[in-house]
Amino acid sequence: MTDLRTPPVNDGDLFSERARQYALEKPLQRIHILEAGCGWGAGLDLGDRECQVTGVDLESPELRAHACERPDLDEWHLGDLRTVPMPPRAYDIVHAAYLVERVPHAELVLDRFVAALKPGGLLLVHLRDRNTAFGFLDRHLPRWMHASGRSRKSRPGRAARGAHARVPAGGPAGSAAETTGKGAAEAAAPPSVRDAAAPHAGGQDAAGREPPAPRRQRRRAPAPEPRAGRARPQPPPAVYDKVASRQGMQWYCVMRGLMITEEYTSRQAVDALGAGTGLTGLLCRLVASVSRGRLTADHSDVTLVIRKPENRFARLI
Repeated sequence: MTDLRTPPVNDGDLFSERARQYALEKPLQRIHILEAGCGWGAGLDLGDRECQVTGVDLESPELRAHACERPDLDEWHLGDLRTVPMPPRAYDIVHAAYLVERVPHAELVLDRFVAALKPGGLLLVHLRDRNTAFGFLDRHLPRWMHASGRSRKSRPGRAARGAHARVPAGGPAGSAAETTGKGAAEAAAPPSVRDAAAPHAGGQDAAGREPPAPRRQRRRAPAPEPRAGRARPQPPPAVYDKVASRQGMQWYCVMRGLMITEEYTSRQAVDALGAGTGLTGLLCRLVASVSRGRLTADHSDVTLVIRKPENRFARLI
């Protein structure tokens, strides 16, 4: 049954908590995550749980620059989200925050996300509701409103997997080249240090000992500090397809046989512009009054935790 209420925590913590709960259900399985909207936001925090993170997003120089600097991504692809690589039934979790309202053909993109989910997987969605007063203003007012409350900070202590992160090389194709933290450290070391650390001919070191076998377990490194003077990029302008609303997502889940396990509404966008008492709050109340309640001012954002059924023939009652 859908649970509609104010979320007890922010969306980042809520989604990370649900992802950790899902990982506990799969103790012997590596968790594969699709980070949809990787070019400007922050990812999920699974703690010490081993996971593989793939990012996808629209193509733009700002989004590409941010994706290149994210140490938590193992690989990423930018371009048309209707055609970027998304293998079917490959991911345990699809994390799509502030993306559904920003992509054209959002329903087709959601279909690709659902197809990429494993049976029983989670689709974590946060969006601006087009059927609200704020959504109306966001569509019709100038770009100055689009930067409201959308910059997300990286969580302190978040583990990064830079040791095996694959960073796409330049070019529109976005081909990936694998780099390792060990290789970067050896390249930065002086020649004398590299020569002393390198094994001698015959597979032995200077003391005649056999070199240790390479470890297969991934080592986590702390995330690097953001570069000074560079602001986090803003998301692309909103498009607001019909599915980008609470009613639209409810309809979509019913038609696709998906289960909304949790649903929350909030005034996050409005509160970011003066705690709902500034110009945006006044405009939202004015639009709600003129529309006679058809465009509500009670909320601006919707948070959804959606689960794909284990059995594709299952019917929701």
